[in-house]
Amino acid sequence: MTTSPPAPASDGGRSHFRHELYPYRGTEQFLSGTLAYVQEALEGGEAVVVAVPPDRASLLRDALGDEPAVTFVDTTTLGPNPGRLVGAWVTWMQERGEGDRPVRGIGETAWREARSAAHLSELRYHEWLLNRAFARSSAWSMLCPYDDAADDRSALETVSRCHPLIRQDGHYVRNEGYLTADEYPFEALSAACDPFQELSYTHGDLAAVRSKVAQCAADAGLLEEQQRRLAVAVTEIATNSIRHGGGHGTLRTWTQDATFVCEFRDAGYIPDVMAGRTRPSADQIGGRGLWLAQQLCDLVEIRSVRDHGTTIRLHVDVPR
Repeated sequence: MTTSPPAPASDGGRSHFRHELYPYRGTEQFLSGTLAYVQEALEGGEAVVVAVPPDRASLLRDALGDEPAVTFVDTTTLGPNPGRLVGAWVTWMQERGEGDRPVRGIGETAWREARSAAHLSELRYHEWLLNRAFARSSAWSMLCPYDDAADDRSALETVSRCHPLIRQDGHYVRNEGYLTADEYPFEALSAACDPFQELSYTHGDLAAVRSKVAQCAADAGLLEEQQRRLAVAVTEIATNSIRHGGGHGTLRTWTQDATFVCEFRDAGYIPDVMAGRTRPSADQIGGRGLWLAQQLCDLVEIRSVRDHGTTIRLHVDVPR
């Protein structure tokens, strides 16, 4: 099924989407907060979608029994890439929101399972993008439990910047630390890991790009199926680079921390921060390249600045 989110509102407009961060410590606090949130939904005739780690899901299942208004989904089937999560939430919540029925989501991001600094950065960006994806939705809301057992004030503060509301003592309050679009601090990409391979490309060079990536990926130890999937993603990104990035670009590849990375740089600009995050509609012109890359790679980093160009990094985990 092809789905798309409500049209995003500008940050100057009023957002009706209720996005709450719920810091908790321990099983008891997790259950008390999430069950109260579910109870509010049930009393209001709302549906609930739950996407939390398996151990937390088991606790909620035991507490709720066979409540028909509550649906549990498994985010692990999506793989490690946070770039797939917005599209998944759109589908889950539209499926449960029959007619105009409001839907509440409970989504606990696997912060402790972040594989790298880049992965952690993209997890935070996903949380912030939820506010843009559902900005005009008056029927959807989401609670994001956050395990604060480590009492890491810096980590909690960083995550809270992605949430306009914070749940405290069973109620939500406005988060003064929430960052709007103009304020969101995109984290700088790390430097390319030396030694790296580099290739400049332009019209007619797609075969050379694919060949270069194939050789480097094989040398890095990627499996044949991984190489085939990466070849499709590489073709899409390089093609976009040539068509929309000034007709040429630069490819770099390297291996770092058991991850094979393909980086594409060009002079283009991607104005839509949601590009590649939601499934393109059947009649949509363009926009499929980044969507495919998100589905085929373990992580995708996009940094695009007007008048400074675009950098896209495709990450594929090297088998251990």
